[in-house]
Amino acid sequence: MLLLPLAFFISVTWNFEGGSAGRVEVVDAAHVRVGAAGEKDQDGRNRQANWYSFQVAGVKPGIPVTIDLVDLPGEYNYQANRGAVNAETPAVWSEDGQTWRHVDDFTYDPAEPKMTLRLTPRGRRFWVAHTPPYTNKQLETLWKNVRREFRRAEIGRSVEGRPLWLWSTGTGPRTIWLMFRQHSWETGSSWVGEGAVRELLRNPELRKAYTWKILPMADPDGVARGGVRFNKFGFDLNRNWDVNGVAKMPEIAAQRKAILASGGGALFLSLHNTETAEYLEGPPVTAPEVRALAERFHAALVAKSSFAPTRPLSFAGPVAAGRMTVIHGLTREKAWPAFLMEQRISLQPKYGRRPLIEDRLRFGGDLVNVINEVLQ
Repeated sequence: MLLLPLAFFISVTWNFEGGSAGRVEVVDAAHVRVGAAGEKDQDGRNRQANWYSFQVAGVKPGIPVTIDLVDLPGEYNYQANRGAVNAETPAVWSEDGQTWRHVDDFTYDPAEPKMTLRLTPRGRRFWVAHTPPYTNKQLETLWKNVRREFRRAEIGRSVEGRPLWLWSTGTGPRTIWLMFRQHSWETGSSWVGEGAVRELLRNPELRKAYTWKILPMADPDGVARGGVRFNKFGFDLNRNWDVNGVAKMPEIAAQRKAILASGGGALFLSLHNTETAEYLEGPPVTAPEVRALAERFHAALVAKSSFAPTRPLSFAGPVAAGRMTVIHGLTREKAWPAFLMEQRISLQPKYGRRPLIEDRLRFGGDLVNVINEVLQ
């Protein structure tokens, strides 16, 4: 590591909500290497390095800065991979911590692997992240803006004692469930959730037609610490839905209890992000009326939103015990039409660019209107 003179103060920090980085090496006065911290499951396997979020300070305005993102390889479903960060998923950066844009000047070296970012800041600090962050604090701000038309109930506490919220609105006879942020790195899910909430606030007809129940932050601990997809004990808050363990999985236990205690659900949807895939997955059932609903839902999303699937409509297949997703669980326990949606963070063909915050917000509004249409 290069020892710099005391007059030089470049630094990389992540001691804020959602912040995450691993090892940091200062190469020279305008070049740093930042490792992805990554996260492993309860077996010490399946390392995921899908999230980084840090601040670079002490830089000189107008002078280019080079950042190498390293320590990217990991595992998925017990299969080694080169990591989620690649040539299709460049970072976003912000000079005020609020307005985010994609890094345009970057290269990817698959041999190490390594992502190299080149930025020219106008001030003495800036922020870098995998996708535009969305924190517990931002969710609380949203609540303060919409609470006149929404109800909020604490359904439990996370491993670290954070409240697990259930938001509700509307008076309709049928219930629609929306679930966000089962995996803490998937910040685009929360931006979609905010767009959906704001559209429900704006449109009283949607609130008259249905009762909307929203789980806005399934993993508040992971979001706070800058996690990836596991809770503090390494459990996946989507893939371990059928494992009972209140002590080590209070998030799943509370969410399952709240859902199963409710009346019938006309539709359940869990929103997710991936790097390059986009698709809708329906429940593992063959009932003709459920398949017809799934086909209408998929077609309407394609026609009336930015949804651009990378594969045809699919239905969840069988899984091993202990690896059940929320849609597997709800189909088994409630026989509800439960869906899971993945949205890519890479190039979106309907935009001709990579999605940003305003795109996610718009999609959230389109989503609740599409759901209303297909359930008529």
